Amino acid sequence: MIALDPDRDRGGPGTPLLAVQSLTKHFGRKASVFARNNAVVRAVDGVDFTVRKGETLGIVGESGCGKSTTARLVMQIIKPDAGEILFDGEAVGGRALSLASYRRQVQMVFQDSYASLNPRLTVEDTIAFGPKAHGLGAKAAIARAHDLLHRVGLEPARFAGRYPHEISGGQRQRVNIARALALEPRLLILDEAVSALDKSVEAQVLNLLLDLKDEFGLTYMFISHDLNVVRFMSDRVMVMYLGKVAEIGGSDSLFEKPLHPYTAALLSSMPSMDPDKRTEEAPLAGDPPNPINPPPGCRFHTRCRFAATLCAHAEPVLTGGDDHRAACHLADPQSGHPRLAA
Repeated sequence: MIALDPDRDRGGPGTPLLAVQSLTKHFGRKASVFARNNAVVRAVDGVDFTVRKGETLGIVGESGCGKSTTARLVMQIIKPDAGEILFDGEAVGGRALSLASYRRQVQMVFQDSYASLNPRLTVEDTIAFGPKAHGLGAKAAIARAHDLLHRVGLEPARFAGRYPHEISGGQRQRVNIARALALEPRLLILDEAVSALDKSVEAQVLNLLLDLKDEFGLTYMFISHDLNVVRFMSDRVMVMYLGKVAEIGGSDSLFEKPLHPYTAALLSSMPSMDPDKRTEEAPLAGDPPNPINPPPGCRFHTRCRFAATLCAHAEPVLTGGDDHRAACHLADPQSGHPRLAA
């Protein structure tokens, strides 16, 4: 059994494990002699959210909305342009919480299970590498690797000495999960971690993740395009659109009564076996606007059937109760949206 740090819960149960404030990342476009300005892609543009201890926060949205960039910013794989990340009440990279200490407590599982692994390292060496790099002895690191292999359903005697090309995609993803757990993290970021697997293997890995969450007291950020999987896994869900948070709330509340028109359109795309719920017309038309030059006001107003003049000029803020908020003028009784008067 891996010994857990007795000081893991430094901020107390009421302090969010992760608090992200005004997180921003703009990617610069290569300058050319023909370019009139140095336009930037607003990949993540002032994102605020929290992840509570022991919960799973699902993150959904169209491709290009900023989900994976947000994950990489939280993981500190890429450096944010602005914003603050607090981990258990302490600023990441500050005097109280160094980047090395933070990275021991936050790990990530990527979508491509093969590209995530070093083809020259065996399975046991892959899992033991992190603990060795952080000062654990070779013998203890290998013992930890074997223990974690057993916990993710891979018999060490059969799999420890194999290389990534000698195992299946589902087995490789189990190795990636074991590697992420090797440093005894508190937060696991899962970026499309099951989307490349077939459905039978996906179900096994999802159940494994739920079991490991309970066993190790983990907190998850779960990113996926599959809304059914997100609902199955998540306690709360955050919907992103064009680098912004469109809506965030409890999983049941958000799926049953979405507050943002984009969330409603997204949920209507979920396939249903009920013939009475057949989709007969597209719930949403057009493509997301160019992130280099996003529209003013509400970024969704160019595709929203409820858009009014207000939406094109005033940017909405997250409004609602503590457990369910949306960045939509329709969710704010004081916004002055004409549909509210009607």
